[in-house]
This record gives sequence, C-alpha cells and structure tokens, in this order.
Amino acid sequence: MNLTPRRPIFNRRAESSVYRMFFWAILTLSGIWLILQMRQGQIKSPFAPAPTPTRTSNSYAMEGDAQFTAGSLDNAISAYRESVRVDPTNAKAWAELARIQAYSSTLLITDAEIKVRLNDSLVSAQKAAALAPDDSTVNAVLAFALDWNANPTLLNDNSRVQDLLLQADLAAVRALQLDSNNTLALAYYAEILVDEQKWTQAEQYITQAVDRDPSIMDVHRVYAQVLESLGEYNLAIQEYDKAIVITPKLTFLYLRAGANYRQLGFKSPNEDTQKQLFDKSLEYFAKAAGINDALKVKDPVPYLSIAKTYSQEGEYFIAARNVQKALSFQPANADIYGQLGIVYFKSRNYEGSIPALQCAVEGCNGEDSCIGRGLTACDDQDPAVQVTGLPLSLSTVDYYQVYFSVLAALGPRDPTYCPIASKIIAQVQASGYVSNRPDIATNITAAELECSPSAPGANSGNATSVSAPTQILSTSTPYPTNTPIPTPTP
Repeated sequence: MNLTPRRPIFNRRAESSVYRMFFWAILTLSGIWLILQMRQGQIKSPFAPAPTPTRTSNSYAMEGDAQFTAGSLDNAISAYRESVRVDPTNAKAWAELARIQAYSSTLLITDAEIKVRLNDSLVSAQKAAALAPDDSTVNAVLAFALDWNANPTLLNDNSRVQDLLLQADLAAVRALQLDSNNTLALAYYAEILVDEQKWTQAEQYITQAVDRDPSIMDVHRVYAQVLESLGEYNLAIQEYDKAIVITPKLTFLYLRAGANYRQLGFKSPNEDTQKQLFDKSLEYFAKAAGINDALKVKDPVPYLSIAKTYSQEGEYFIAARNVQKALSFQPANADIYGQLGIVYFKSRNYEGSIPALQCAVEGCNGEDSCIGRGLTACDDQDPAVQVTGLPLSLSTVDYYQVYFSVLAALGPRDPTYCPIASKIIAQVQASGYVSNRPDIATNITAAELECSPSAPGANSGNATSVSAPTQILSTSTPYPTNTPIPTPTP
C-alpha cells in the first residue's frame, strides 16, 4: 500500500533571502575595498610594526656638534651630511658642515687629500650662501672656507691665491656689514688679514672678537695664529691652551701648540732650555696621539709631528720609528715614505733612504713597498701595497731633490742610479722651481758632476772608494714642509 509522506511539522525547508544575499555582497565588496586600500598604503594594517620616528635635520646637527666637540671630525661630517640630506634648505647646517670640513683638513697629509677636503668645504659654504645670502654667519663661514682654500702651497698659482683671498675679504666684509657684532666674522676676517699680511689690522679685529665672546674656540685659534705671525710664540701657546680648554678633544689644537713649542726650541740658544721646549712639544703631540688612540682613530699626523721634533734634536732613530708608526696606519701614503726617506738621509743612512724616496717619488709595489717602510720583507702584519708616487709640487720638490742627490752620490756603487737621477733632475728642471730655490740649482750641479763620466770613481765599480753625498749635507734642504702642521711663521 502506497502512503503519501507526511509534511515536516517542526523543520522548515531552507529558503533563500534577498536581504541575506545583499548583506553578503556588501561584506564582500567591503573586503575587496579594504585590501586595495591597504595595498595602496591608504590604510595601515593593525598588525604592522610601529613606524620608526623620522629624525629631523636639527637632530643630526646636534649629533654633529657633539662629535666635533668629542674630536671625531669624520663622524661630525657624516652627521651634518645627514642633516643637509634630510633638509637641503638648512643653510645653517650647510655652513657648519663647511666649517668642520675645513678643520678636518688639518688631519690629512697629502696635498691631494687636503685640496679635495678644502674644496668640499668651499662647496658646502657656497650652498649655504646661496640659501641665505643675507645671513652674517653664513657669509663669515664662506669667508673662512675661501681663505683656507687660498693656500699657495696647494695651488702653486699666485693669481688664483689672490683671487680667493679677495673673495674671502669681500665675504668677511659682507658678514660684518650684516652684523658688526658677529664674533666669528671678526675672527675670520682677522685670519684673512694675516694671510694678506695686514698684521696690525688683524690684531685689531681679533682683539675685538676676544672682547665680545672669549668662549668660542675659533676666536682663540685665530688669535694664536695672529700672534704666531708676529713671532709671539709664547702668547700663541697661551691662546691655543684657551682653545683646548673649550674643546679639549680637538687634536689639531694640540698639534699647533706643540709646533709653537718646537719653534721656540729651535730658536733657543740655550741647550738646556731647548731640550725643555722640545720635550714640551713632544708632550702636546703625545696628548694628540692619546686622544686619537682613545677614539680609535688611526691618525698618522701626531707621530709625524713627534718624528719632526726628534729629528730637529738629532734623534734620528726614534724619529724614524715614529714615521714607521705613521706608515703602519697608511702604508700606501707616498708622502710618509718621503718623510721617512728624509729622516734616513739626515741620519746619513743614504742607502736606506733610496727605497723610501723611490716610493715617494716614483711609486712602488710588492716587496719594494715593504722595503721602503724599512722592513726586511712583507708578511701578514705588514702586507705589500701599491704606492703611487707624488706629483712634483712646491711641497714635494724636496723629496725629488734629495732623491736625485743621493742617487748621484752613490752612482759609482750602482750603475743604475745615475740614469734615474738624470731623469728626476730633468723633471725638476722642467718644473720651474729651480729659479726660486738656489739650493736646488746647487744640488743639480753637484749631482750632474757626480754622474759625469769623468767623476772620481765613475765606472770603477769600487764601492769602498766612493765618498758620502756630502754635497747635499750642507744645503738648506729642510724636513718636509708638507706635513699639515703649519710651522709658525717667524
């Protein structure tokens, strides 16, 4: 018997609802919109990490100031570069970057390095002036950068030097027109006047700066330089000491003070007093080296300054050791090889001076670079390096003349020496420096005589019959003047 199924009493058949479908459509569309907005960055995910706070330009500037005061000039430059990167319109930051870049050039050695750093300083100062042409301090720093770039040793172009000095003078005058009470402008103008050999005016301006604000390091540094130009080395040291009290971690202040003590020692007629002054000079240089050691800065300059002082005392062995210490920091620096060669030469170690001077003048590589450092051979601790010779300039010509003189004097011992000496002599003669340096002309004449076929001992091959190169011991060949610790001007 067929029975019809009974209808469900308690359960109803599922039925679709237009309202439910509309709700799900809206929810789906909202989800798609939310995903698109998150992908476009309009809405941040609640699960994303918190954003890192963005540093301001002034924040980096404050870090740069702290690094400068701490004596870490490279880090100060990096901080200020970040400051102007974050805000390229910050004229004050550009100006301070220029100031620090100029000061950092005192820690460099070769002409090429110094010129690049000083040019960087000038570029930064010019950007600051373009952004704020009516700012007194910006114009003062521009004058400062222009003046430091007007270095006759670096440029070897008197017209260019005078042009930069004129621009510096105009910028300083402009700064004082904008604010006659600007202490930095007064100090930097005094420094420019020293370079223009207007010493009386320089002293007038720097004393005004000291009276207005004696708390600024730059003021005491410039005052010391003015006093150096007047031959007042004791008073100059006192001003450097005041600058050191304000910024005790800036090594170039110790180096300048030490150079003044060395100058006093060099001029002292009393042997005991001279020894005390040289010891004081070494003390300041050692302080600079100690600061660098604490900061983990491998700066060769203090050791070169120590070497120069010992060299003036006739302590050539310890002088050479300090130059070698400097070379351990910068084994590819040709200028330091030149300084080592000069120390060897002054100690009458003529044969030992040749490898070092070769690296300085002609360049060297491989084992020759280690021999040039005074080592017997290269090893893991003292690896071989490529050394590029220094171009002939006003600050390197002494390396060239000592090199050709030693080669010529020892030519009878080695037939390869005289051809090299002749080549170097030709370069020096073509440079035009001979006309302003009588000692170079004298050395060229002596070297050519030593290498002439009729010279005593020529082509004899008898090493024992060859005399030492006495023809260059009596000349005025100085210790290298390109060490970036300016010798006080008498």
